Amino acid sequence: MQLRGCGTALVTPFRSDGSIDEPALRSLVEWQIASGVHFLVPCGTTGETPTLSHEEWLRVIDITIEVTNRRVPIVAGATSNSTQEAIHKAKTAAARQGVDAILSASPYYNKPTQEGQYQHFRAVAEAIDKAVVLYNVPGRTAANIEPATLARLAQVRNIVAVKEASGSMTQIAEVLNLVPEDFIVLSGDDAITLPVISLGGQGIISVASNVIPAEIASMTQAALDGDWTKARRLHRKHLPLMQGLFLESNPMPVKCVLAMMGRIGENYRLPMVRVKADTRSKLERIASEIGLLAERVAAG
Repeated sequence: MQLRGCGTALVTPFRSDGSIDEPALRSLVEWQIASGVHFLVPCGTTGETPTLSHEEWLRVIDITIEVTNRRVPIVAGATSNSTQEAIHKAKTAAARQGVDAILSASPYYNKPTQEGQYQHFRAVAEAIDKAVVLYNVPGRTAANIEPATLARLAQVRNIVAVKEASGSMTQIAEVLNLVPEDFIVLSGDDAITLPVISLGGQGIISVASNVIPAEIASMTQAALDGDWTKARRLHRKHLPLMQGLFLESNPMPVKCVLAMMGRIGENYRLPMVRVKADTRSKLERIASEIGLLAERVAAG
């Protein structure tokens, strides 16, 4: 398994009655792979996982496995603010043939200490045989995984990577200085993918690649190949979209744009709701300027 390049943090399409739109999910996964993304991440925050039942969470993972059919690695989200529940979810997902690694975020709301986070993640990792990717997103969890703690966790045999969404380039630089050379650091924010790679990162777990998979995969690969002219050109073209997708809480804007493109219905589960009118107007302008809405017309 090679977690390098662009991995898409998949949205979970819903029908108007709130059920999972399985045909839309299958279509989305197929399009992602055909567009050249390097791996897929079902059931992360972007997938509205906190609102999925245990059965639905597993169904989304199973559909992703089935459609992917081993063509790209799958990193399945398995997070809880109860360590025992996180272990249970990690074991369940890791037992699935076709799941290559587990993505697990810091326990949210509890605000554990650094030692608490270390013990939590170590317990999750030691409960399974598959690779574990940590997810540091303090803006959502209220608990930052500090570089020294991450360096300790990198010593655990199967903790192989981190999705770093702390928003601090200084912290990410420090992480890259502290972890072993073979430990994988992935950007958790589309807009800073290039600087993370320039410091030694290996790619991105992306929100924007839900709507522009070929472009984000190409930008990431160009940077990894050292073709910075191409990487910067793609970054500059798509930066307004990367920023626009976070005008309101993720995944509300990205599902709005996917609906504009005709890829999914614009349906959410509370507490996620439709974006405000002015946000919608901004997203429509950005999407139109880079040709995303023309794709819907072409698709009929």
